[in-house]
Amino acid sequence: MRHIYIILATVLLCQFSIPGSGIAQGSPYQLNWKKEAAILGAGAIPMGIGHHLRSNIAPLTEQEVLSLQTKSLAGIDRIAVEQNSPNAYRASNYFLNASFALPLLFLAEKQARNDFPTIALLYSETMLFNSGLTLLAKSSFQRPRPFVFNLEAELESKQSLHARSSFFSGHTSNVAANTFFAAKVFSDYYPDSKWKPVVWSIAAAAPAITGYLRVRAGKHYPSDVICGYAVGALAGYFIPHLHKKKRNLQVYGGPGGMAVQLDF
Repeated sequence: MRHIYIILATVLLCQFSIPGSGIAQGSPYQLNWKKEAAILGAGAIPMGIGHHLRSNIAPLTEQEVLSLQTKSLAGIDRIAVEQNSPNAYRASNYFLNASFALPLLFLAEKQARNDFPTIALLYSETMLFNSGLTLLAKSSFQRPRPFVFNLEAELESKQSLHARSSFFSGHTSNVAANTFFAAKVFSDYYPDSKWKPVVWSIAAAAPAITGYLRVRAGKHYPSDVICGYAVGALAGYFIPHLHKKKRNLQVYGGPGGMAVQLDF
């Protein structure tokens, strides 16, 4: 999945001219090569480092698994150790997969559809940046997942590389990045829409529910999902925000009076 983000971002950069063509006249966003290169680099560099670190991770040995103590966990995180809900695990995957379809909803309305190449590029940057930070954190901290502390879990599952990828929650960060990106872009295109409170409520609730499900599934600690929520939400909100066109205020004066022009 993470490799797809890199390919998608690269393809989009090759296809769309920045600035100029591919940007609808009514777009709230402005693109330029320097900014796009900086943002893509900020995602690609952590991604590359994360992959390198991950290639050197060794699974936990049986002795290391047996030596783990629940008391080493923060109090709030201990509640995740005894969790093991297959239904919660499946539901969290449904939330994750559904969230990736959200940007496609902008194809349904003419203004956003005409500007969809710009939206697609911003989305690629958002997901590359979020995925890069997520992979780097997982590969750096190598935190054992809650089920590794669970005495009822199978030893074989505890000794997989997947078992050392708890911090922070990729499901939560990806859902937050998707929902906050969609809500931010919606708000930028339709600032006067009466649906904004509903859109933002859904954007905030979906990753919170996903995080809860990941804890119930025994895959993450509360601290994992809180951090994942914060990283994804910041990426989803601020990358579109960094591209917003600036408002230019110009004042004209003369013998006949004064005029004020505000350009968006």
